[in-house]
Formats: sequence, C-alpha cells, structure tokens
Amino acid sequence: MGSGANSQVGAGARPAGGPPTIVLRLFASARQAAGTGRVEMVAATVGEALGAAEARYGDPFTRVLRTSKVWVNGVEALPTTVLAEDDEVAVLPPVSGGVAG
Repeated sequence: MGSGANSQVGAGARPAGGPPTIVLRLFASARQAAGTGRVEMVAATVGEALGAAEARYGDPFTRVLRTSKVWVNGVEALPTTVLAEDDEVAVLPPVSGGVAG
C-alpha cells in the first residue's frame, strides 16, 4: 500500500501538496452501516477520512465507529495519523461471540 511521499508523478497524480487519495475499507457492522465495504476518497489524515465517512454515512456509521479500531496499512492508527497516496484505512468493529473461559 502507501509508502509515504509520492516520489513519482504519473497521469493521475495530485498536485504537490494536495491531499492523497486513499482507500477506506469497512468491515462487519461498519460495512453494514455504510452499505459498502470499500470507498476511495481524498483525505490528509485518518481523522479527516473518518469525518468524511461519518458525514456521508450518518449516525449508524458513527455509532459503529465509536467502538471500532482503525488501522492504516496494517498498523493501528490515531486520528492524527497522516496519510499518503494509496494508503488503506481499515475500520474494524469489535467482533462478538467467542468461547467463555
């Protein structure tokens, strides 16, 4: 996935200094609340991406997001995490069930 600074300028590249295009991946109840499992968007930080998703998908998504973990490229992230071109932001709600011990 994303590697930080975009070192090449291609046909679809954004102007220098513009926010990157990222992929927001939604799983389980986050996917159900949004009605989709994947969306491309432009966002500079995790918080900006999640805020855009909340505005787009409304209260059901916001409720799921409150208890979800958020990862960027397989690493747990904070709202202040800066995003790079092609980063993957994953919203992982808690999984219920399991075996009582």
